[in-house]
Amino acid sequence: MGETSRKLLLGLIGAGIQASRTPAMQEQESAEHGIRCIYQLIDIEKLHLPLGWLPELLVGAERMGFSGLNVTHPCKQEIMRHLTDLSGDARTVGAVNTILLQDGRRIGHNTDWWGFAQGLRFGLPNAGLNRVVQLGAGGAGAATAYAALRLGVKHLTVFDLDSDRAEALAENLELHFGGDRIHAGENIAASMKGADGLIHATPTGMIKYPGLPVEEALLRSDLWVADIVYFPMETELLRTARRMGCRTLDGGRMAVHQAAKSFELFTGLPADAERMGRHFAAFGGGSV
Repeated sequence: MGETSRKLLLGLIGAGIQASRTPAMQEQESAEHGIRCIYQLIDIEKLHLPLGWLPELLVGAERMGFSGLNVTHPCKQEIMRHLTDLSGDARTVGAVNTILLQDGRRIGHNTDWWGFAQGLRFGLPNAGLNRVVQLGAGGAGAATAYAALRLGVKHLTVFDLDSDRAEALAENLELHFGGDRIHAGENIAASMKGADGLIHATPTGMIKYPGLPVEEALLRSDLWVADIVYFPMETELLRTARRMGCRTLDGGRMAVHQAAKSFELFTGLPADAERMGRHFAAFGGGSV
């Protein structure tokens, strides 16, 4: 146990976040280190606030003494304009999910990429990384694409309903990774035919957005499928993929590992990801 007098006020900014397991994970891991942590949800949907209110929310958090914030959909990219500093990973990814509030500075980090990378590394060992298709090029998709390239994916094809966004993500990451390794896709059926794996990084499959993000006919038994959604843990995509014999990875591992890395940034203390995974499961997040 750490020092019992230490206190920590944290929060999560996002829309439709009432089912988030992050508060429970951060509060429980803090308690394991002797820290009293209060973790608040700042749900812009519930508060009926547009994205334009992000600057006011940041100022409010600073005045109330918050030490840090997590950020989720749909704020991960928009909030970057209102920060004073960015870590190298956050700058490269082009999205922020963790903010440290220190001495008037707002320091943006990205732990999502680490969470996804760790999840794929341990949850799908020996997954083929030659050709991978990704659905989604938003804040979460930017992190998973970055993680995929860091893990050694040789050819990553990204699709998004907003083709300009997929193009922008590909152009940005190619500046850092080069080697003609990432492209915005044009024909998903053709790309899926030669793919080793599929990364799903859109909200489709959440309770609020049910359904399949890709046609069932494009899935094959020799394909691995990784989903970032964790509520519900078994999305329609994963359920369908498992039925077809695919190796699958749910969003729980990414959620736990990104939270562990965020905890370390917030506290300067080592997080026990396995323990946080047990907390995650205990609070209704399923197993990881």
